[in-house]
Amino acid sequence: MTTALVAIIVFGLLVLIHESGHFVAAKLAGIKIHEFAIGMGPKLLQTRKGETAYSIRALPLGGYVRMEGEDEESDDPRSFNSRPVLARIAVIFA
Repeated sequence: MTTALVAIIVFGLLVLIHESGHFVAAKLAGIKIHEFAIGMGPKLLQTRKGETAYSIRALPLGGYVRMEGEDEESDDPRSFNSRPVLARIAVIFA
């Protein structure tokens, strides 16, 4: 049981570090971020600072950074798709 708990915690930390790379790169590129989430599924905890929601979700199976215009069309000048190609590449590979 202890090994499984440690594995979940370590995996969660790796996800946090990985998603933080996308988050920082997107912020530096001037992209509007709607949500920074660790885990998937229903929200367990959520707080908001400025325009970004920070959440911990029920299933510790990954995480994501939800950016304006990443998956949908957007006219917002701060959307992912409105940024230069090199900025988008930096966010994806961060």
